[in-house]
This record gives sequence, C-alpha cells and structure tokens, in this order.
Amino acid sequence: MKHISILIPAYNEEDVIEKLYERLRMVIDQLPFYTFEILFVNDGSKDNTFHIITALREIDRRISYVNLSRNFGKEIAMIAGLDYVNSDAVIIIDADLQDPPELIPRMIQYWEEGYDDIYAKRNSRSGETWIKKWTAKTYYRLLQGFTRIPLQENTGDFRLLDRRCIDALKSLRETQRYTKGMFSWIGYHKKEIMFDRDPRAAGESKWNYIKLVDLAIEGFTSFSTTPLRVSSFFGCIVSMVAFIYMGWVIIKTMLFGDPVAGYASLMTIMLFLGGIQLLSLGIIGEYLGRVFNETKRRPLYFVENYNGDKEGKLEEFREERLTMVR
Repeated sequence: MKHISILIPAYNEEDVIEKLYERLRMVIDQLPFYTFEILFVNDGSKDNTFHIITALREIDRRISYVNLSRNFGKEIAMIAGLDYVNSDAVIIIDADLQDPPELIPRMIQYWEEGYDDIYAKRNSRSGETWIKKWTAKTYYRLLQGFTRIPLQENTGDFRLLDRRCIDALKSLRETQRYTKGMFSWIGYHKKEIMFDRDPRAAGESKWNYIKLVDLAIEGFTSFSTTPLRVSSFFGCIVSMVAFIYMGWVIIKTMLFGDPVAGYASLMTIMLFLGGIQLLSLGIIGEYLGRVFNETKRRPLYFVENYNGDKEGKLEEFREERLTMVR
C-alpha cells in the first residue's frame, strides 16, 4: 500500500486549520487503498495555530507536525516539511483553503498513470483585486522572457510530487529559495490540472505587496542573470551616446566657437548618468547579497520539536531511507 504525505505550511492560521482538517479527512477517507500522513509545518505562528494542530493530533494519529523555532517564511517551511517526509509522494497545499482538497483524488490518479509532478493551474483567482491579477500576469511574462526554464503561469504550490521529485528538491539547499522556479527547474514528467481558485476560508493573507515584490526579485535573481546583462548592455549604450555627444560638443566649440551647454543641460545629463549607475549598482548588489548569504552556509531552519520530540526524527528518517535504498 502506497504512503502519501500531505504537507501544509501554516503561519497564524488558527481560524482555518480545523476546517482544512475536516475537508482533508473527508477526502482521504474515500481513498482506502492508500495510507496518508497530514504533516503540518508550524512556521513560528504567534496565535493558537500550533495548539490546534497538537490537539488534532490527539484525535487523529495520521496528523504529524514540525514546529519550527521561529518564523522562517513559507519557502523554508516547505523544504523543512520535505525533509521530514518519508513517503512515496507528497501533496503540498496551503492552509487557507483557496486550493480545494477535493482535487487530491485526480492528482493521485495522474500519479498512478506515471506523472511525477501534478500541479494545479488556476482558471480564475477569486477574491483577488484586478491590480494583483494584472501584476501577477505581467511578472510571469517578464520572468519567462528572462529565463530559459519553462515556468508555469498561474500556478502556486498546490501539487503532488513523486518521491524522485522530493529527493531532487531536498538536494537544493540554497538559502534564497524560489520554490515555484525549482519545481520547473528539476523537470520530470508534469501534468496540469485546471481549477477555479476560491477566496480564503477565513483569516487574512500573509502576503502583502512588499513580500510579493521580494518574492518576485527572488525569482529574477535565482533563475536568470539577464538583469545583469541588461545593465551591462544599457551601460555600454549610454557610454557610447555620451562619448558621441562629448565629441560633438568639442567639435562644435572648436569650429564654431559655440559656448558649452549651460547649467540646466549639464545637471540633466549628470543626474541621468548617476541614476543609471545607481540602478546598475543596485542590480549587482542584489546578486552580490545572495552570494554573501549562500557563502555563510547557515542551516536553512531549526526545529523546536517534531510530534512533541525535541530531538526530532530527521536523522532517523534519513537513515531509514538510506537502508531502504540499499
């Protein structure tokens, strides 16, 4: 009998955890030929999320939890969950119920047909403003134009991953993580499922525009060096134009005795060139900062406890997995 883990990163989701569990329970109870684990990753929640998860575990032993030592962010919470998964496949789903658990049987069906990565693509984005939809669409178009990896537009983290996809993602230990790009980067046999995304069942989104912009920058810098090349190309063009203009000013002054352009034009050119230089330095700084963070080789996260065990079980899982492979 195949074993499937359902991975749920959770941060301050006390209003929706119990609703999510009930819908998941109804779905997996209808799939008797599989064993399931519901793995919550508590990402340093400051409300009662963790207490609700531990109470649910007392009711249903299929529930497991990884309690991180602080809030590390969703991207890190997902890799923490993958590290603790010891199953044939994993289904990643958000806690807010915008992604319907009722799609899980279809995902499993395609998995049995041989697909490794079955991802849910949104037909519509209910509950989101038009500006958020427009910026998301524009961002994905720009990112696809900047990278050679075929990226999946209008898809989130809701997907089923086969064991070899899990192992591939676990091998990517970079600290600046853009998991949506990693799903595409590892490749393997993919299958798309279309669905209409629901509004949040309760609570508020943890993704404000500042965090979304930060995630967008992660996408550009993690999977493309095009911004650096554009900066270099633009710098070359501006330098060429500046030299041509300088030559024209010198020749005009020497041959026709025209005075050099005045203060206003000089300041305009200086400010323009200064802006280009600062923009280029900013782009270089983004990449340099990521190199700096990667070279420190810090652990991605720390775990407070796993199912109440303060020592955790990650090493036991790894040894068990190695034994199975041997």
